[in-house]
Amino acid sequence: MRIEVLGTGCAKCKALYENVKKAVEESGKSVEVVKVEDIPSIMKYGVMSTPALVIDGQVKFSGKVASAGEIREMLS
Repeated sequence: MRIEVLGTGCAKCKALYENVKKAVEESGKSVEVVKVEDIPSIMKYGVMSTPALVIDGQVKFSGKVASAGEIREMLS
């Protein structure tokens, strides 16, 4: 499984990244977590507002910071 956190480095993007790391740790799953900050790569997903979460190439949401619990549910 691969999770990408899309965002340019703002506080909300950093918060989402930390929540993703926490959710992955709590889930016990083997997951690759990548932070994507460059605009061209973010635009490839058609995301217009950040932060955004992509799991295995599929945009799950954008424009909000999900809690670790919400992300953990997406991993199951």
